[in-house]
Amino acid sequence: MAGCVNDLNLFEKDPDAILDYTVDWTAWLDSDTISSSTWDVPSGITEDSSTNDTEIAVIFLSGGTAGAIYSVTNRITTAAGRTDDRTIRIKMVNK
Repeated sequence: MAGCVNDLNLFEKDPDAILDYTVDWTAWLDSDTISSSTWDVPSGITEDSSTNDTEIAVIFLSGGTAGAIYSVTNRITTAAGRTDDRTIRIKMVNK
């Protein structure tokens, strides 16, 4: 796993890599659960796939331009009807 986030974090990714990034909502949810999860991904980086269970959301990202920093946002809606966002930043670095 490339990265796991509870708050705003910066991760490095090679433009040729396909890596997974995780948002762990467990502490925020308390006894609630995730009913849906979507990702807002800017142009220039690609969402290959995403998934979630009742507490964790995962996205696989590919592409990107060396030197760029992309902000990728996970938005969840819970079984109780709450909605919230978490944003991760991906810095593109040739490795």
